[in-house]
Amino acid sequence: MTNPAERLVDLLDLERIEVNIFRGRSPDESLQRVFGGQVAGQALVAAGRTTDGERPVHSLHAYFLRPGRPGVPIVYQVERVRDGRSFATRRVTAVQEGRTIFNLTASFHRPEEAGFEHQLPPARIVPDPEELPTVADEVREHLGALPEALERMARRQPFDIRYVDRLRWTKDEIQDADPRSAVWMRAVGPLGDDPLVHTCALTYASDMTLLDAVRIPVEPLWGPRGFDMASLDHAMWFHRPFRADEWFLYDQESPIATGGRGLARGRIYDRAGQLLVSVVQEGLFRRLDLP
Repeated sequence: MTNPAERLVDLLDLERIEVNIFRGRSPDESLQRVFGGQVAGQALVAAGRTTDGERPVHSLHAYFLRPGRPGVPIVYQVERVRDGRSFATRRVTAVQEGRTIFNLTASFHRPEEAGFEHQLPPARIVPDPEELPTVADEVREHLGALPEALERMARRQPFDIRYVDRLRWTKDEIQDADPRSAVWMRAVGPLGDDPLVHTCALTYASDMTLLDAVRIPVEPLWGPRGFDMASLDHAMWFHRPFRADEWFLYDQESPIATGGRGLARGRIYDRAGQLLVSVVQEGLFRRLDLP
């Protein structure tokens, strides 16, 4: 299997080992810890597979408790908290090598007709994704070639990511920059027609660039890193159906960073400007030159 989108679908296809217990693969990659979006996406798959399938997920709230080890399977234990007429609630605990690394609570809601609807418009008009270079192309343009490690990473990347604002490489380029970032994203190939797969794939993607908004005022997004960062918690609200293999705009901002933590929030729109998903995350930031 060579297509990164197919690998993502395979990664989200958990093994059921008991009624409420699932096991997920964790790729053995050259990372210090398991990617948080992977754990969140797999946990949501586990939760969704214990529902009747007629109630899509409408929200999730999660905490990253310990770093996961790449290459080691993760077991997801699901608690069926509630099954009502309209709502269902699931609590998922992710365990690796006998230790809890992640907790998630997800709520599922049978769609209803409310009789009214409103939405604030997107905050700004941005270029279409076809007008923007890929991340790999921007790096090649700046460096002349893609470093071997980034080349391997680009070949495995399940999402095409295109930054609305060109990548910043120097301190001068981030001077007086607002803590905002926006990217167009879509899976690099078809993800099938299971709505749960698309929801979990977008959950995976939602952790990829959100903390960029926190970093932008203090260091370039590319080049030497001055901070180690890690996701602490993650919350999402799903407003409308969508496909993660079609272009979506991820508009991100950081209202505050203090005390070694930064808060980021994102709004995900389709090409027509419809708000699909709202996201909030807090991340830990530590200077690499501090003891």
